[in-house]
Amino acid sequence: MAARGDTVVIGAGLAGLSAAIHLAARGRDVVVVEALDGPGGCCGSARVGPYRFDTGPSVLTMPDVLADTFGAAGEDIATVLPLRRLDPYYRLAFHDGSRLDVVAGAERMAGNVRALCGPEEAARYLRFRRRLGAMFEAEWRSFVDADMTRLRALARPRALLRLAAAGGFRRLDRFVAGELTDERLIRAHTFQALYVGLSPFHALAIYAVVAHMDTVGGVYFPAEGGMRAVPLALAAVAEKAGAVLRYGTRALRVETDASGVAAVRLDTGERIPARHAVVACDRARAHAELLPAAAGDWRLRRPRYSPSCLVMHVGLDRRPDGCAHHTLHFGREWAATFAALAAGRPQPDPSLLVTCPEDGSAAPAGHATLSALEPAPNLASGADWDVLGPRLERRLLRRLAELGHGDLSDAPRTVVGPPEWARLGHSAGTPFALDHRFRQTAWFRPPGHARRVPGLHFAGMHTAPGVGVPPVLISGRLAAARILEDAR
Repeated sequence: MAARGDTVVIGAGLAGLSAAIHLAARGRDVVVVEALDGPGGCCGSARVGPYRFDTGPSVLTMPDVLADTFGAAGEDIATVLPLRRLDPYYRLAFHDGSRLDVVAGAERMAGNVRALCGPEEAARYLRFRRRLGAMFEAEWRSFVDADMTRLRALARPRALLRLAAAGGFRRLDRFVAGELTDERLIRAHTFQALYVGLSPFHALAIYAVVAHMDTVGGVYFPAEGGMRAVPLALAAVAEKAGAVLRYGTRALRVETDASGVAAVRLDTGERIPARHAVVACDRARAHAELLPAAAGDWRLRRPRYSPSCLVMHVGLDRRPDGCAHHTLHFGREWAATFAALAAGRPQPDPSLLVTCPEDGSAAPAGHATLSALEPAPNLASGADWDVLGPRLERRLLRRLAELGHGDLSDAPRTVVGPPEWARLGHSAGTPFALDHRFRQTAWFRPPGHARRVPGLHFAGMHTAPGVGVPPVLISGRLAAARILEDAR
């Protein structure tokens, strides 16, 4: 006989684990079912010989969101998941050979800008930093850390006026270029548009909040165990709070009756009766394979997916000298690279995010790991990845050699591209879900609940607030809040 769950959470990624913690900590019976053999979902890891690689998010910002998730169950993040702030947050390396370290503190950061761009640009930077702060304050509580997929969220005229006054509805590139003049500094505060699946020329300035989170709020990393430590800690806290986590168990169907959600059917043949279900996996696939027709959503009839990425993980026999944890190598091209990506073509001169984590558990003593991420078209582009994949891999190896990493062609490595992302369950072969164009933002993103199926809720990248570690954790909390408010 299957254990009864007041709520069944489908997917033990960050969003599902967040929902489970918030519900279990309030005394709800929660069963989490996960098809993989452990927690994490997108926040996974892989091994090649003695090397371990983080295969999901590598940039961890807004640690207070993670701390609040643990805190909901009475746990202290300093105990369950100690973090360290990176210094620098990023190293930005430009095509002309110059570089900028993004560091903590307004004056310290302004000093770096002054050394690169001169005193006038440093003064402009400080004014711009204050505007970023105003944008963040206008946006965070009303739009990011709130349930934007409920009708009552539309009645926020003051919040909308504050955001408009802060410049949030301008285009991101124009907003930043209106404050800064050095092209390198403009790129440093607009490349984050790719995180939401858009070019800086099409993203709204509201997504400058991502630059604020990165460059002002800071970038963090678990003190031990790499990013994989995040879902492991969340899972441990969820179980301690009383949630039941079942790995290697796939949900086959959410069953409904006249009152809404009735049960979740598993691939083991079991049927778990439930009043609520939280779908915290790829939403498009869930609608196609898991959910009743009544749960359909018009927003997913013509979804627009973010570009994908090609990631090469390499084992190194030594740590590169002077290597920062995160280095963003900007290509010479800029507008042309985004135009190519929007057209479904590989970027002609891509910028690369190279991560060389200071994680002693990821490699043998004296060795290190390196991960290089290049934006790439998703599978909806129709590209032939049997041909394109090997070509981009060879180009990436050449680029890494040019950047001083030597010949890595014989080094232990694994490469993940759009076909591999698709096999891992990501629609269109992108781990970044739907892009954040206006009609897929805030109120217009697929909602966190199914209005025609009471008890059916959603969490994760495909619903608001959107993509990224803090947003998906928030989406799990919002799903739990709706269930806790439900008087059905």
